Amino acid sequence: MLRRGELGLPSFWRLQALGWIAFYLVVLLTVLPYRKEEEFRNQTIACAAMFVASCLLHPACRSLVRRSLSWVAFELRALACSIGAGMIAAFVTELAILRVLRLIWIDLLVNILQFSVVLFLWCTLYFSIKQWQQSALERERLLQAESEARDARLSALRYQLNPHFLFNSLNAVSTLVLKGDAAGATRMLSQIAGLLRASLEGPVVSQISLSQELDFARKYLDIEQTRLGEKLQIVFEVAPESLGAAVPNMLLQPLLENAVRHGVGRLRKGGVIEIQTGLQDGRLRLQLRNSGPCRSVNPGTNQPQNGIGLSNTTERLSRLYGPDCAFTLRWPDGGGCEITIQLPFKQIVDRIEEVSCAQ
Repeated sequence: MLRRGELGLPSFWRLQALGWIAFYLVVLLTVLPYRKEEEFRNQTIACAAMFVASCLLHPACRSLVRRSLSWVAFELRALACSIGAGMIAAFVTELAILRVLRLIWIDLLVNILQFSVVLFLWCTLYFSIKQWQQSALERERLLQAESEARDARLSALRYQLNPHFLFNSLNAVSTLVLKGDAAGATRMLSQIAGLLRASLEGPVVSQISLSQELDFARKYLDIEQTRLGEKLQIVFEVAPESLGAAVPNMLLQPLLENAVRHGVGRLRKGGVIEIQTGLQDGRLRLQLRNSGPCRSVNPGTNQPQNGIGLSNTTERLSRLYGPDCAFTLRWPDGGGCEITIQLPFKQIVDRIEEVSCAQ
């Protein structure tokens, strides 16, 4: 994940020092025509008090930003904190200026109002800068994800349509030709061409709609089903409201390839691949299950080995969403594999194609 320093963003304390120095200079310019030493001293004490108050407000504002509040909610809480800090700063300033315990209440109330306004503006500025920094980080992360998507598209034949898959598909085509099934061989070649066209044509984007992703997954599974025949059963359970959700481009293909190669393809009687989609608590939920043999584990551990496809998928999700996603991998005792992916729901407006719920 990108950090603030990698983007060249200034640190808080540097901005804090420069900002308050600039504010102090402006205040001194306003009292310069009076040319009174007492006025310079009073304004210096006031600026110092507000500087200390802003430093005390910093942990509170940082806590509010981390809670991802709306702008209005943040401003209301910042206003309450600013009034409290302004009262303390004004009281301390009056005591420091008068040097006695006798206070002029009118001056104190005026100072409380002025200090509270300045500190409230400081909180607003702090929140605005944090929002800008977060936007810059998100923009850099999306640019990095776009670059990775471009690399993934260029290497589609390597780890998404790898030579192993193409070899098996072409071998299946030759088998159909030897059996005299010209129609089946022609259909499979057409399916391979359609899959290659779908993976290599079109603009390079990091995210597409779930309907497009499922359409590509269907093309891939059609080829595998033509190759494996009745050994491969496919079930789609797709919630219509989830079809417009944004998902990483080519998210499912490497997972489906693993499901076929390491799961259904190793069973003599074949098995089932199930894809379920839906919305849960405002998030997109994808689940992929497949039949397969019981998975072996690493020596000395209780966890099965993860392949390149799974590692690439988890890394892409981390790059795109950071901690705001979940990837769960489970091997049931009866064999096979179950993958659950939860992503933040974001709508993509495009033409949503109908996806069959079962085959």
